Formats: sequence, C-alpha cells, structure tokens
Amino acid sequence: MSSLSVGLALPDTIGPYLGLMIGGFIVAAWGHGMKSRLVVAIGIFMILLATLLLPLALQFFADEPPPPGPKVPIALLLGG
Repeated sequence: MSSLSVGLALPDTIGPYLGLMIGGFIVAAWGHGMKSRLVVAIGIFMILLATLLLPLALQFFADEPPPPGPKVPIALLLGG
C-alpha cells in the first residue's frame, strides 16, 4: 500500500482524532469502573491510535513548503 493511499484514508480535520481520543478516555474510565482490564486496554489503545494518527495526517495534509528564493551568486552578495 502506497503512502498516498494511506494519506487519502486519513481525515484532514482534527475532529475525528479528538473524538477517538475522548472516546478512548471514556472507554478506559468505564473499564476501570467495571474492573475490566480488557476494556481499559481497548480505551488506552484508542487513545494511542488517535495520538499516532493525528501527526501522520498533519504530515500528509500539510501544505508544501514555499519554493526557495532566487539563486544569487555569492560574488553579488559580497559586493564584488
């Protein structure tokens, strides 16, 4: 799978990542209340997934850096 197809699968807004992270906290707290290690682990995995996917999406959807400036020979910069 190419990196382009991965980038197209990721949402380009922060909303889904925040939702996944907040949902992970809720699931983990609910699992803690139930004393279920599996549910806590699922909540922690959701938080980790949101934390890892957000930087990837930011990298894929970031604007291209501006092109470099004009090429000026060093002799013109030194006044000669």
